[in-house]
Amino acid sequence: MKAAEDQVVEGDSGFQDDEESFFQDIDLLQKHGINMADIKKMKSVGICTVKGIQMTTRKALCNIKGLSEAKVEKIKEAAGKMLNVGFQTAFEYSTKRKQVFHITTGSQEFDKLLGGGIESMAITEAFGEFRTGKTQLSHTLCVTAQLPGEDGYSGGKVIFVDTENTFRPDRLRDMADRFNVDHDAVLDNVLYARAYTSEHQMELLDFVAAKFHEEGGVFKLLIIDSIMALFRVDFSGRGELAERQQKLAQMLSRLQKISEEYNVAVFVTNQMTADPGAGMTFQADPKKPIGGHILAHASTTRISLRKGRGEMRIAKIFDSPDMPENEATFAITAGGVADAKE
Repeated sequence: MKAAEDQVVEGDSGFQDDEESFFQDIDLLQKHGINMADIKKMKSVGICTVKGIQMTTRKALCNIKGLSEAKVEKIKEAAGKMLNVGFQTAFEYSTKRKQVFHITTGSQEFDKLLGGGIESMAITEAFGEFRTGKTQLSHTLCVTAQLPGEDGYSGGKVIFVDTENTFRPDRLRDMADRFNVDHDAVLDNVLYARAYTSEHQMELLDFVAAKFHEEGGVFKLLIIDSIMALFRVDFSGRGELAERQQKLAQMLSRLQKISEEYNVAVFVTNQMTADPGAGMTFQADPKKPIGGHILAHASTTRISLRKGRGEMRIAKIFDSPDMPENEATFAITAGGVADAKE
């Protein structure tokens, strides 16, 4: 039991060198004449790395209390000196992409469909009706993300943001049994937060960024189950749709930046809606994921889940930049997501 725990911890030290070059702490700006008080102000809103400054607009920086336009210019200039802000060749970028890792879903078929599992530096979205396995997949990933995997993946901690009150620690215990790991160690490595409003959900991302920075390279996965539930409640009707989509876009942009800034995998689940007009056009499936085009464009990989016979579920690649549209069958067992038995 302990061996698996130690593996997780030991594995990290090897990763640390890569991680060091990956994160440039915002404190390094002091060498470029930025004072500590201003650095603290940026940290208070979740900007903890030099790359984080590059990912924030001047307007957003000016909105931070105590930062004038002149200061913001100076900060941007200092960050620009420390980062390569221009172009790089595809070959250089491909070397950087070697830091991307994959987290297994617990089913080999499903992993093959995704090209190895849930990818880091990307947002993977799984949508489906109720009872298609979205939450079970989220729970399984909480455990598999902690296990050492292929291509030198060392395993790491997980943050779980729950918007539907469906997180059950006891399910993680069942899954820990399947992978022969210590219950308490598994639960210790999952940080859980319950979000009650869409604003609260956004505020939690500041905490997430701070945590990823504080324990650089230790966290490997951020799960939000589900991304749209609270937006559905807080904004109603056509009149508030534009504002909802704008807020959603800001949140997804933040998620994408966090995933790239700290090299973590982001996994979100999404709900479905019935499309009343679809019956007129004779579509095979009148249901579609909510969140509109904003969510569709923000997700790197979209997976559609549907029910099969009994415990069987079918996953289909709905949209992906590098994987072909294919299907895989998996089963939901007591130990989480597993391969379907023929």
